[in-house]
Amino acid sequence: MSDEEIQTLNRPQAARTAPPQPLSTPATPQPAWLGPVLLVGIVLAALNLRPAITSLGALFEETRTGLGMSGTVAGLITSVPALCFAVFGVTAPRLSRRFGPAAVVCAGMAAVAAGLLIRPFASNAAGFLAASALTLAGIALTNVLLPVIVKRWFPDRVGTMTGLYSMALAAGTSLAAAATVPMTEALGGSWRTGLLMWALLAVAAVLPWLAIAAAARKEKAAAAAGPEGPALRADTGPRVVRSRTAWALACYFGLQATGAYITMGWLPQIFRDAGVSAGTAGILLAVTMVMGVPLAFVIPRLAGRMRNQGPIAVTLGLFGLAGYLGLYFAPAAGAWLWVVLLGVSNCAFPLVITMIGLRAKSPAGVVKLSAFAQSTGYLISIPGPLVIGALYQHSGGWDLPLALMAGLLVPQIALGLLAGRDRTIEDECGMRD
Repeated sequence: MSDEEIQTLNRPQAARTAPPQPLSTPATPQPAWLGPVLLVGIVLAALNLRPAITSLGALFEETRTGLGMSGTVAGLITSVPALCFAVFGVTAPRLSRRFGPAAVVCAGMAAVAAGLLIRPFASNAAGFLAASALTLAGIALTNVLLPVIVKRWFPDRVGTMTGLYSMALAAGTSLAAAATVPMTEALGGSWRTGLLMWALLAVAAVLPWLAIAAAARKEKAAAAAGPEGPALRADTGPRVVRSRTAWALACYFGLQATGAYITMGWLPQIFRDAGVSAGTAGILLAVTMVMGVPLAFVIPRLAGRMRNQGPIAVTLGLFGLAGYLGLYFAPAAGAWLWVVLLGVSNCAFPLVITMIGLRAKSPAGVVKLSAFAQSTGYLISIPGPLVIGALYQHSGGWDLPLALMAGLLVPQIALGLLAGRDRTIEDECGMRD
């Protein structure tokens, strides 16, 4: 990366996308090290957004046995992530306004690390659940605020930076799912050790954010002392509930999350019921997840160059429809093709995260839109895997569940077209620059 590019990265706002925000003025120049440290911090934060969940999934049976969990408690733990993402994500805008997004992400990473350090030492299910909730609260805040960080410091590179951290998120998800069991066996076979090792990655993520938060705090203090300080403190962003685009994004987020959770939870069982071995079914799921690593970088960059992202949403939805149809008619015969198609379809997540950054003009708008879309979306996603499980149990097969999974892609495509239109929530809410 050239010196000129680093200097561009260090500029908090760019004239190409939106008028300069009062958070950055010539009187508060950015330190030269901030751009590179932000890149490292964003990647490390994204790497930590899913290992707490997928590492537990890999060792869930051992954890249940070790803590003596009942089936009800175990079911509660599997439902907690989406619920925590929805509940704690709502608090992100208020915390961001008071302390700044960088400080809140730093605190979020600290919460992730603390929870991961504590939960392997829990002696009962209640303690384990409390430590997991602490970790998930930190993830929820970071989920919401990473798009804000990108819009705040990289406004002319929203697609590229969103692609970078989406790729890191997908890599962290896949790495934890694939490596937890082998690493646990290599370290002695204890599930406690297997879960504890992911705390090291979270601790590493806290370090750059301490420096970033300190720099942001100095900048905020200098800006608040300036002539535009009162306007800065009053900037709370638009009322997103009045925006059709915000609702389209929230519902699109919810449906794509529903599809992703169903895929992660039920795809191996679909293949096993079709006669595929347990080991191969696990590999097929891993292929679906790994597909998101390169595409999570490519799709946001492409979306960032387009005025309307609707065609991408349609394309991803059609890939998903083809994958579900394949599972319906020939689940075992074309298994490798179907998981590739579904892996591409699940890249609706980096697309919607990119659109959140593009559908608001200001950092204040992005933080409110991100919190609204993700919190509402995760609430929408909670019933999906439970409904699919109930249909599977009562129908005795996968025909009806697969038909529902394919049917959900139709409104998802329609909502993607609405959310992808070239407009902003500030315009829809009647705000002016």
